[in-house]
Amino acid sequence: MSRSTDATPGNYRKKAIDSKEILRLISDSLDKDKAEDIVVIPLEGKSEIADYMVVASGRSGRHITSLADHLQSELKGKGLHRVTIEGVVGSEWVLLDAGDVIVHLFPPEIRAYYNLEKLWSFEPTSRKTQENQ
Repeated sequence: MSRSTDATPGNYRKKAIDSKEILRLISDSLDKDKAEDIVVIPLEGKSEIADYMVVASGRSGRHITSLADHLQSELKGKGLHRVTIEGVVGSEWVLLDAGDVIVHLFPPEIRAYYNLEKLWSFEPTSRKTQENQ
């Protein structure tokens, strides 16, 4: 799929970042900032919206907001300037769109209610398992 090239004026990059690199950056940032229960859902062949979906939990609204802010800053620092965030105000469900990778951040109880992992009907693959493949 690879939508990661950013052709807007002023956003020239020497090398496009592919979806696996975006996923690695996101996983590392969430892990460093102590996100909980990080799950990677491969979407290739299931959806055209992205190559991967990442679902993770935060301990509080403040923690979730911090996860999203740090993630956006790190991705922008790597040249991804079109990263958008929705839902930060209430911090009950934050969506970060990094093009080829979409990130959902929830408190555990809201995550359990929406259960995106089941909605996408897949065998859960933790980030650690994904790295070993």
